[in-house]
Amino acid sequence: MQKFFSSRKLVIVIVCLIISFGLMTVSVAIRNKRSTPPLIQQFGNDIVGFADRVVAVPMNGIQHGFVSTKNLLNTYQENQRLKSKVDQLAQTQVKDQTLERENKQLKRQLNVGNTLTGYQKINAAVITRTPSSWASQVIINKGQAAGIKKDMPVIAGPGLIGTIAEVNKTNSKVVLVSNTAENSNRFAIQIVGSDSKVVNGIITSYDSQANRIVMGNITSKAKLTKGDRVSTSGLGGVIPKGIYVGTVAKIAEDDYGLAKKIYIKPAANLNDIEVVSVAVRD
Repeated sequence: MQKFFSSRKLVIVIVCLIISFGLMTVSVAIRNKRSTPPLIQQFGNDIVGFADRVVAVPMNGIQHGFVSTKNLLNTYQENQRLKSKVDQLAQTQVKDQTLERENKQLKRQLNVGNTLTGYQKINAAVITRTPSSWASQVIINKGQAAGIKKDMPVIAGPGLIGTIAEVNKTNSKVVLVSNTAENSNRFAIQIVGSDSKVVNGIITSYDSQANRIVMGNITSKAKLTKGDRVSTSGLGGVIPKGIYVGTVAKIAEDDYGLAKKIYIKPAANLNDIEVVSVAVRD
């Protein structure tokens, strides 16, 4: 009896397998012949697709969130690096500008030294220039120890800026041509006119509003024009001849109409004095 039931179960299993394989074969054959899958297969595919979308949407959102956070952190770090480079670049630019300016000033001093025939130059730096005496004097870092003496001419850039008024052991005071005091910088200068005639005179004052040196009491009939060069004449016996002072800017009559006043544009920039040269006789 048990043997019979065992054989019956085996037959049922075999029949079920045959039916399953048959259904699978028929389903594959029908699917290959039809352009769309059967209704049951479509329903199953739709359910699987919907489940995939339900799972994929939050997972994609989480993935995008991680990616966005990572990109934000990378952007912040890159921004910090760029800020640091910008700060370094600004510091480098300021340093380059300072070095370039100093280099130009030193080059000007070397070129000016070649025009002082018969004289040597002592280069010095301005160490003090107070607001209260900005237009009248500066202090340089060379004195008696360097061979500097009183009344020596001082040059900055292309032209004369003043003379030594006081000498100490390690520093000196320079009185500028822009000093408006009555007894300062009254040295002799000369102008060569267009007709080759020489006009001699002295610096009598300084026009601070127009930034012009004034050469007064001129009675010469020599023809002078704007742009004529002005230099030291050497007639005072202290300052050597031929040091460039500036150019003629304007010619006017004095208050009484008896003489001329010549306004001279300084060759040197009196507001930008950092490096100077003191002319020392050989």
